[in-house]
Amino acid sequence: MTDSGLSAELERRSAPPRPKGPLVWRDMDQQELDAAYDQSKYAANQAQVQKRRLVNSGRARAALGEPLRLAYGPSEIEKLDVYRAKSADAPVNVFIHGGAWRNGCAADFAYLAEIFVHAGAHSVILDFTNIDAAGGNLMTMAGQVRHAVAWVYKNAASFGGDPNRLYVSGHSSGGHLAGTVVAADWRKDFGLPPDVVKGGLLCSGMYDLEPVRLSARSNYVKFTDEIVRELSALRHLDRIACPLIVGYGTCETPEFQRQAHDFAASLKAAGKPVQLLVGEGYNHFEMLETLGSPYGLLGRAVLEQMGWISLERDPKKLQTFRTRSCDRTNT
Repeated sequence: MTDSGLSAELERRSAPPRPKGPLVWRDMDQQELDAAYDQSKYAANQAQVQKRRLVNSGRARAALGEPLRLAYGPSEIEKLDVYRAKSADAPVNVFIHGGAWRNGCAADFAYLAEIFVHAGAHSVILDFTNIDAAGGNLMTMAGQVRHAVAWVYKNAASFGGDPNRLYVSGHSSGGHLAGTVVAADWRKDFGLPPDVVKGGLLCSGMYDLEPVRLSARSNYVKFTDEIVRELSALRHLDRIACPLIVGYGTCETPEFQRQAHDFAASLKAAGKPVQLLVGEGYNHFEMLETLGSPYGLLGRAVLEQMGWISLERDPKKLQTFRTRSCDRTNT
């Protein structure tokens, strides 16, 4: 556990007991449930990690060059950043960022592109509307990210990508949205093969929206029965046609840990290929940083999932990437 995580845990344990209110979800009253869907209550270093992300993303853009900025839809926000590998017909990894459905943009997560580009794959990072601009409608956000992935599948060749090696990654609320991608009805809604996505990483996300609906997030998300039903990946296991990696950190909120564990268990029970990764001592925001390194918990797993790792085949490239990774870690 990090020092900040330990301090937060000690603070929670030393807080005076309070009367428990009526149960709202399982053994939680309203205050406990609200906290269980608010990562700031469990990650005292949130601001520091976010600042580190922005600094490292600036360095990544300087190293890789500015991305291709391409439109996948009609509105101004419906654009994506493509960081290109040098290889032709290279695999593509599409990243969907988090931010409680309210915050974040593609440029903030550029630091995640380096691991893919240096491994010989294209990195695509999506922009999409936020929940406030969408009037509280999660269907709008899910529709945009699904259309973005469909666009990448149809247009990957235009930037040197292989549409038949398309992978999706997502974290936090982006993990939820990535869940709506892998559980999309591609044939019915897009006229595409059901296996458009060949593999997915869903980290620290929400896969059943019912308890989220009961939490304080309902203050800005207009949950309906249809949204809970359609946008809960746990309820559409039959549609999932690719191997999944599901991850969470042991210093995340109890509900985010439970959501990941229960989703992975349900996938396994349904006979779906799934790998559950548990980040010991990582909080919600620190978990994502492990995706940025080929030696990190998530980074190593995703590269193995994609099955196309040129780093190990090129010792010179591996040494260069190791040096860059160490430089970022030590600053």
